[in-house]
Amino acid sequence: MLNSTLEALSATKAQNGKARLAAINGTVELSNLIPPTVSYESRGNVLLVGAEDVITTLETQFSSLNSVTLLATAKTDSEEKAKNSVKRNNLYFASKASVKGYLGAFEVSCDVESLLTTVNLAKVAIGRDCFDLIVDMTDKGLSELEISAPGYYAVGTGKAKLANAIEDLPEMIGTFDKPKYFRLNPDLCAHSSRGVKGCERCVDACPAGALSSTGDHIEINPYLCQGVGTCATACPTEAISYALPDPANTQQFVYRLLENYRKAGGKNPTLLFFGNRDEDKVNASISDLPESVIPVALEELATVGIDTWFSALAYGAHQVLLATNTSYIPDTIDRVLRDELATAQSFLADMGYDVERIALFDFADAKTFTGFDSALLNVATPLEGGKRAKLFTVLDALYENAAVKPERTAVTENAPYGSVECKSEDCTLCMGCVSVCPTRALHAIGERPGLLFIEQDCVQCGMCEKACPEKVISLNPGMTWNAQARQEAQVLHEEEAACCSSCGKPFAPASMVKMLTEKLQNHSQFQGEAIRRLNMCEDCRVRDIFSTIVDDPESQLKV
Repeated sequence: MLNSTLEALSATKAQNGKARLAAINGTVELSNLIPPTVSYESRGNVLLVGAEDVITTLETQFSSLNSVTLLATAKTDSEEKAKNSVKRNNLYFASKASVKGYLGAFEVSCDVESLLTTVNLAKVAIGRDCFDLIVDMTDKGLSELEISAPGYYAVGTGKAKLANAIEDLPEMIGTFDKPKYFRLNPDLCAHSSRGVKGCERCVDACPAGALSSTGDHIEINPYLCQGVGTCATACPTEAISYALPDPANTQQFVYRLLENYRKAGGKNPTLLFFGNRDEDKVNASISDLPESVIPVALEELATVGIDTWFSALAYGAHQVLLATNTSYIPDTIDRVLRDELATAQSFLADMGYDVERIALFDFADAKTFTGFDSALLNVATPLEGGKRAKLFTVLDALYENAAVKPERTAVTENAPYGSVECKSEDCTLCMGCVSVCPTRALHAIGERPGLLFIEQDCVQCGMCEKACPEKVISLNPGMTWNAQARQEAQVLHEEEAACCSSCGKPFAPASMVKMLTEKLQNHSQFQGEAIRRLNMCEDCRVRDIFSTIVDDPESQLKV
């Protein structure tokens, strides 16, 4: 539909309109040819939940399904209606109920009045573990998810329409495939390490309840995942990436699209990113926009973030517009999108650039919209590396040309940029922070006791702060603009090594040996000659223990 509109608009003599159509038609679409899928199986067992008079009235609308179960959360309020009501074997009453699951696998727990206990309603009503479909007519809804699971129609809360449920449900019997929207690489995840919890940005960013923490790692339920992409946008390490298409393909598409637009004679390109659900609105407003505005359809708007936006500016886009109706998108998606945007605009503002270079687009402003006359950058070749590497490459290039050159920029809460500070006077260089760091932003010097830090690699997961036994590590969110300072390993703390009292080899930080000696000197196992072993390296300590056993075998019996 949108392509037809663009073809009609290109019939004019305007070169930008012709170049826009040529670029869109000449650039491979943003999609994977064979995406991975997950399958749902539904037998057509539906549960209607709501007030008794409402659900009993609706029952006949779903008679073509395998079974219809009614769960009344409120009884008929009229005595006359109650007298005339038909007795139903499929009607149950419960004041409280909870639901979890998805199409073909909804488990409903409730306190059924007649049974006086909490039961799995599907087992009681139809002799199965789960219902396949749910039509929820309650005002608050049984599910608190912002985006309902497939097969769950939250009609009472306004998240679904009754007419759609009546039309759709008879067709919801059989096996259905859905794309698996994400890829997960646990090796890159900054969620936890050695029992220490860190980043949970992806869990907080999912409006569908598909992500959860097991304590040790992140799990994604592919049946609940609705492909909104906020988890991948929020993930700072690319442990989670969007797979329909993947980030690399998205940015390659943006690069080729702008390149083809210029080759076709187009000028002053502005990119308009939008989710597929907003295609009708884009189609209606595209004729009111300058022909230099190039629409880019995405599965969901939030599947791309700050790295793609800045890459588009690097490839010559004069402006990046994010088109969506924020009044209807779930709060979580809105928050993730606005946090990313706030970070992007703070970077631009601190360098003296117009923050509207990356901005939300209101469809109501289409007729009055005017773009920028010049590009900020024109990178000739595609950027290389992961999303953080690409972002920093663009930011450094913008900084080099900036009218204002700040030393550091503050970032929004929970943004994955910043440094680590260490109170070196209390640090024992135990390297607990190094052992949990998921990106090696923190690492040991190697040849001598010392702690190094690379800011560009830090995602502010907080594990180092939690793992430090002396509580001397703290996070400092922000963006350091000096590229050399940000990329080079900085010494946070170093000290002289304690040398083995037996062989003279350096073996540990002197402060650690001193701390252990002070803490253990009154311990029963470190009395007499034993305390001196703390000043030995590991090899000499073992030799000393065995020599003592040989010289005094009875020492083994001492406690």
